Amino acid sequence: MTTETDRGAPALPPTALPAGSPGAPHRLVLPVVLAGVFVTTLDFFIVNVAIPSLRTDIGASSAAVEWVVAGFGLAYGVGLITGGRLGDLYGRRRMFLLGLALFTVASLLCGIARTGDFLVFSRVLQGLAAALLAPQVLALLSTVFTGAARNKVFVGYGLAMGLAAVFGQLIGGLLIEADIAGWGWRSCFLVNVPLCSLIIGLTPKVVPEARAEGRPKLDLAGVALVTLALVALVLPLVEGREQGWPVWTWVSFGAFAVLLAVFVGVERSVAARGGSPLVNMGSFGDRAFAAGLACQLVFWTGQASFFLVLALYLQDGRGLTALQAGLLFAAIGAGYLHTSMNASKYAARLGRQVLAVGALLMLAGLVVIGLTADRLGMDGNTAWLVPGLVIDGAGMGLTVAPLASTVLARVGPQYAGAASGVLTAGLQIGNAIGVAVIGVVFFGSLGENRTASSYPHAFTQGIVFLVAVAAALALLVQALPRTSAAAE
Repeated sequence: MTTETDRGAPALPPTALPAGSPGAPHRLVLPVVLAGVFVTTLDFFIVNVAIPSLRTDIGASSAAVEWVVAGFGLAYGVGLITGGRLGDLYGRRRMFLLGLALFTVASLLCGIARTGDFLVFSRVLQGLAAALLAPQVLALLSTVFTGAARNKVFVGYGLAMGLAAVFGQLIGGLLIEADIAGWGWRSCFLVNVPLCSLIIGLTPKVVPEARAEGRPKLDLAGVALVTLALVALVLPLVEGREQGWPVWTWVSFGAFAVLLAVFVGVERSVAARGGSPLVNMGSFGDRAFAAGLACQLVFWTGQASFFLVLALYLQDGRGLTALQAGLLFAAIGAGYLHTSMNASKYAARLGRQVLAVGALLMLAGLVVIGLTADRLGMDGNTAWLVPGLVIDGAGMGLTVAPLASTVLARVGPQYAGAASGVLTAGLQIGNAIGVAVIGVVFFGSLGENRTASSYPHAFTQGIVFLVAVAAALALLVQALPRTSAAAE
């Protein structure tokens, strides 16, 4: 039986190429593959800008509007681990293409939706397509590129994903403001169609196929258990606060713990029999993988939650338009762009502590943002938020790429897709946890009689939670090996 994990597995020399990657990688491999992660990440964040317009245009109910966001996130988070393993078994380029094709169709359906229910269905389909596509990106990058080149492409990955998240608000605002062909909010979805079509056309020409060696079979029991477990975790996270945390949410959390324990036992049993488990549990015995995955979860707990409360504060509290708010979000992107492009250089010098420095920068930026918002009240110029936003973005840029590199660097190619799925699932679960917790803090501070004047206080209360998350990340980084994979 092939040993797939990390510890003790000989590292490929810098010039080695994995099976299924004949010759040097095509120069367009990186931009083509990263375009896939950019478009899926963008769609996770851009929809927030479209919600007010689509609610008016198609008369969507409050429940439907909620599920336009939650349906995508639920389908995306639940399907990632299985999507990654399908790439291992049947070809990562093939699953990347299939995911892109489904994503294109789903985006078109979103763009032509006439009812809230049809839009929710289309968004769930979009989330499933993203779950099939996204894990292949990290798996392809970690198998097609080796040695020093791998660290550079992980910087590109972090850059693409971070810019999509940070600039999603601005891009959405610009599209709605431009009102291309009278599409309005629909352009936020329809813009994916030509972009994805271009990526689909280029992928077979420039991206090599890669898959696990041998003829492993899909672990159907593992697929069923992990899917049920993730539904039991993510569903109450996205629905619990809106419904006041009824009994079923806590029952669901308990079911998650049971299902997860059964899943771990089944996977270990499959591996002991010489089979091919959905997730290689041996990976969790590697300190870099386990601690890095925990850092991933904590880091992303503070991201979507911050973007959510910042957008609400700027638009509902301070009366900015989506485009004006998006321009302020660009300040985060400026800091992110600078540090993410140099992340590998900083990681080479600092090792694991590059992540701690990133976390402390985020903490400092958040403190500055919170103090500034408190002093601004309802009358001050929101431009004063820019310095804190730049600092926070700089911290984010130092964290995203080194984290991905740390978690995946010692995972063998046999399980690269499944490990990428686990990593990306950690991202989605972290986002869901963060939004759920900050929702309690932020909306609890707003109270029942919400007025514009109550938003600054609620925003600063949310910042307190985010500062705690950044501090927890800085501490958790110390559990990583001293010489992190990011530095290697």
